[in-house]
Amino acid sequence: MKPLEILLVEDEPGDVRLTQHGLKRSDVQINLSVCRDGDEALEFLRRGSRYPDAPRPELVLLDLNLPTISGFQVLEELKRDPGLRAIPVIVLTTSTDLDDINRAYEAYVNAYMSKPIEFEQFVELINGLSRYWFKLCRLPDGEPGSDAARGEPG
Repeated sequence: MKPLEILLVEDEPGDVRLTQHGLKRSDVQINLSVCRDGDEALEFLRRGSRYPDAPRPELVLLDLNLPTISGFQVLEELKRDPGLRAIPVIVLTTSTDLDDINRAYEAYVNAYMSKPIEFEQFVELINGLSRYWFKLCRLPDGEPGSDAARGEPG
């Protein structure tokens, strides 16, 4: 099985290292890309001028507290884009505020985890996604915004 493409959107270096460590401890082979702010994440996802050859993520791990634009804005943009909306998103954030949790789920986040994250729980979440979600659900191929990415016949 080919490695799982994951995009981590996180500005705190310590949280990036912890997430990388957790992913390495999982049973899943991954290729991890990291974006440090919301603008960079959207450019990566849309394969903008800095990232024309960026891999298409099969999972986005998203912090809500980001420089430039918030994780909420990234999530809302991603879910509005027909070529990107099928990508599952897991929020990893320090916020335990019920309004933030509700807002994230209203914007169609797939899971919401509060930091500090229980390390073994995070590893099991990634393993579970690998065992179930990514074996049962395949994202359509194609460029963001293309007919194939929207799941429409060409």
